[in-house]
Amino acid sequence: MDGGIAGTAGHDRLQVAVRQHGESAVVSPSGELDHHNADVLREQLDRCSELGYSRLVVDCSELEFCDSTGLNVLLSARLKAEAAGGGVHLVGMLPPVARVFEITGADAVFTVHDALDEALGE
Repeated sequence: MDGGIAGTAGHDRLQVAVRQHGESAVVSPSGELDHHNADVLREQLDRCSELGYSRLVVDCSELEFCDSTGLNVLLSARLKAEAAGGGVHLVGMLPPVARVFEITGADAVFTVHDALDEALGE
């Protein structure tokens, strides 16, 4: 990655793009997030925190699958962001991913937006 946080990282079925938007880091995972590749997302979220971004917007519009390991990565990022005075905002969850959050009750602890513009404007 060069300059700031713009860049991508990936492994097998998951790609993660990261870019800055004002005071927020926009993290865009695409593909399938599971126990085989959750570290790819974890590393990008941790890097954003290390760079001082406490407000993370996770654009899930291209995330096709998320298992419990992926959910735990996002929950951990949420705790770190909140401890730094920020938060994690989820955007555009597809029905299979949204269902995981609904079943576990995790949708109640995240701020969830339908559109990226909505999340970035908040």
